[in-house]
Amino acid sequence: MERKFFLLIFSLMGLEIFAQTPNYPVNWTLENCIEYAKQNNISINSLRLSKNSAEQDLLQAKEAKYPSLNGTVSQGLVALNGGNGLQVNSAQSQNIGASSSMTLYHAGYIKNNEVSKNLLLQMADLSVQEAQNNITLNITQAFLSILMTQENIISLEGVLKTTQTQLKQGDQFYKAGNISKLNYLQIQAQVAQDEYNLVSAQNTLRTNIVNLKQILQLPTGYNFQITPPDSVIVDDQLKSLQEVQNLAQNQRPEVKYGELNVENSNTNLKMAKASVQPTLNLTGNISTNYSYGNGNYFNQLGNNFYMPIGLSLGIPIYNNRIYKTQIEKSKIAIEQANLDLLNTKTILNQQIEQSYISLQNSLSQYDSASKQMDLNKQSYDIMNAQMKIGSIDYVQLQQQRLLYIQSIQNYLQAKYTAVLNKQIYEFYAGNPINLK
Repeated sequence: MERKFFLLIFSLMGLEIFAQTPNYPVNWTLENCIEYAKQNNISINSLRLSKNSAEQDLLQAKEAKYPSLNGTVSQGLVALNGGNGLQVNSAQSQNIGASSSMTLYHAGYIKNNEVSKNLLLQMADLSVQEAQNNITLNITQAFLSILMTQENIISLEGVLKTTQTQLKQGDQFYKAGNISKLNYLQIQAQVAQDEYNLVSAQNTLRTNIVNLKQILQLPTGYNFQITPPDSVIVDDQLKSLQEVQNLAQNQRPEVKYGELNVENSNTNLKMAKASVQPTLNLTGNISTNYSYGNGNYFNQLGNNFYMPIGLSLGIPIYNNRIYKTQIEKSKIAIEQANLDLLNTKTILNQQIEQSYISLQNSLSQYDSASKQMDLNKQSYDIMNAQMKIGSIDYVQLQQQRLLYIQSIQNYLQAKYTAVLNKQIYEFYAGNPINLK
């Protein structure tokens, strides 16, 4: 019986842990990483809560044009000094009432306040979009770094395999007396160096994976592995700089945020000006009461019924320059909002121009690095074949091997830099990140 009890407890714990496990993608592709971060990133979700709060402010602002209604019920005790001394009787007095008020005129303050809250809600949503854009680029860069390192590891494994083959052949030559001990040691040093390069690349891969894992805010113990695309191709088809800048100015959330901020600042000025205008309110209340010793309960409630209704006019006369200061500061806020918008547009154009230049440079470097790697690969293969027949020495082969390894590094760096820059440039134009 005790054993069954513990099995039940462990089963329930397992179900609870399973229920708390996040819904991770089956395959961590670049697109899935981006989508997961958009939905689960802590900072983005915090901005979503701010958006929800702004939505509640809007709902409250919409209700301000309707009458308010408050009800009151009070129960009292009556103390009587009789022949037996002071006596307290419960529920001997009662007051019942309700009051209501409604703003009839406030120089458009209520309407403008609703407009302002609606603008703030839209701005909060744009803040979420901007944060999503930022994390999208961070994930793309981290993901491509992993792909580059993985491809580098494959290349280094190929180089190591070649040098290990050379070591086996060198061992036979050394035992046969065809090469010196110095040459044999040079081959061993080559193998050791290639092993070191491979281990270093594997360590870099682990670091890059942890970096992406941290951006996604995954648990430390989670076994995170990405799913690479079938191929990564460098696309040299470019939109013009002016076209991308125009697209970005019309659709980027940071620009729209600045435009709404200008509009909201103008709305705030209207609200500040309304504060110095008269306010007309419609007010009314209903009340009745009952007291001990004055007759029947229901008769008293009917006889004491009271329902005044009236208008209330508030006229600001002197308020220690509070409203005047609000108006002037609202004007300053409009100027500041316009400057912020201009600065946002200027910085965005500069970022796009820099991205355009970086993309052009990386495409040129990719073409050169590709040709360089092909030529060095051919030279290395020829020298490796000549080494087998003894036409060259190991010093020459070592020099060509180093050139080949360096050309691989240059090629991969140029390739993934070009891919990253192309994705960023297209992202400014409104195209989604996509390696397919």
